[in-house]
Amino acid sequence: MDNRNVESKGRGRGRQGDGRPTERRAAEEKDTEWQEKVVQIRRVTKVVKGGKKMSFRAIVAVGNQKGQVGIGVGKAAEVIAAIQKAVTDARKSLVTVPMVGTTIPHTVVGKSDASRVMIKPASKGTGVIAGGAVRSVLELAGIHDILSKNLGASSPLNSARATIDGLCQLRSAEDVAALRGRTVQELVGTAHVE
Repeated sequence: MDNRNVESKGRGRGRQGDGRPTERRAAEEKDTEWQEKVVQIRRVTKVVKGGKKMSFRAIVAVGNQKGQVGIGVGKAAEVIAAIQKAVTDARKSLVTVPMVGTTIPHTVVGKSDASRVMIKPASKGTGVIAGGAVRSVLELAGIHDILSKNLGASSPLNSARATIDGLCQLRSAEDVAALRGRTVQELVGTAHVE
């Protein structure tokens, strides 16, 4: 039996068997529901007086697959630092997506600069019919059945932002009914059946 394992298990108050504090482990377990997906990493060059300055730009989508998703951009001299900045930026701009089962309530077109993305509800079992940055955002939002079409420019950042814009425009039937001062049955038209 190895003596090092026996010694390390009993050492330290408030620590787990691997030596990490219990508070940090609890925070890490809480963060595990959030998933990150790198959409794009590009090397960018800035021309300055002394020559060219190289850095990296990372686009990252963050979501919990329970209706919350965000997109962030980070720039740094190293790839890891750029990704970390992008994740922090994405968590600041989370949006909540109203869902009906595994899809969205209605068709919508999101816009960002030259990009336009149409997202449409689909029947159960269809899957995520999307590509590139749009797919990353929709999967991290927790949407399982959806149709999408990129109608404008296909740059990953603008496509992702257009998707977020479209998801922000979504309204559930309950929200619309409350705004109009009616019930959902009155909106759908089932209340007037004789």
